[in-house]
Amino acid sequence: MTATISTVHRKPKSRTRFVRKLGHVPVRLAVALLVIVELAPLVWLGISSLKAEDEFSSRPMWALPRGFHWQNYVDAWTTGNMSVYFRNSILATFPALALIIVLSVMAGFALEVLRWKGREGVLLLFLAGVMVPLQMVLLPLFTIYFQAGLINNLWSLIITYTVFGLPLSVFLMAGYFKAVPREVLEAAAIDGAGLYRTFWSVVLPTVRNAVVTVSLVQFFFIWNDLLLSLTFISDDNLRTVQSGLLNFVGQYGQRQWGPTFASVCMAVFPTLLIYLVLNQKVMKGLTAGSVKG
Repeated sequence: MTATISTVHRKPKSRTRFVRKLGHVPVRLAVALLVIVELAPLVWLGISSLKAEDEFSSRPMWALPRGFHWQNYVDAWTTGNMSVYFRNSILATFPALALIIVLSVMAGFALEVLRWKGREGVLLLFLAGVMVPLQMVLLPLFTIYFQAGLINNLWSLIITYTVFGLPLSVFLMAGYFKAVPREVLEAAAIDGAGLYRTFWSVVLPTVRNAVVTVSLVQFFFIWNDLLLSLTFISDDNLRTVQSGLLNFVGQYGQRQWGPTFASVCMAVFPTLLIYLVLNQKVMKGLTAGSVKG
């Protein structure tokens, strides 16, 4: 009798599990479709970068290459000037990124951890800076840089990237610092830690995932910038990767699609790899500021 009763009670549970699993099928199918849509262009890009030049006109678009034509990457790096474009992107990106992170971390700490008169108004000013469209100040910036002799100079990009990256970064870091428990700061003060010791040894390690998140967001914005690079840089030896790719096709006097696709792969896949490596820290950083305590 006991076995019969337990069997009767198990059937509804098994049916409930089956209904739940069945309800997950559309979601999983949608996710699978989204993954295919996202990965298909990358796969096609990688395949195309390894084709010989005659295969683009004689074979279908999705056909596999007859062999791995690695010479496309060599031509893109040397003849296509990609080595120069990468150097310029690195020289423009990382100094601006370092300035953004250092200044935004210190500003976020001062705005949310410290208590001083007028800090709410300063935070609102940074928030207002997020709302300023880049296109609206492009012409005034060009005029200022032209008069200062900074056109065709990487400093024009570094300064602009820093200025436009700071408002959002400060606003985000202020939210992350706000989530740091006040009890931790009070305990550090009771233990005799000064302001700088509290910042370096207590608060900064708590928001390290947030720092990685803000760094990655700003890195993608700066690395993928095209508008500013086209506006302030016209010398081919100073172009960044994104603006250099626009003129890449004409380097050989004719369209050579193999080196062109190889150069696009060189610009896309390293940034994708960086995101995949830091993905977990980014996810933790995105949720760090949403929960206090």
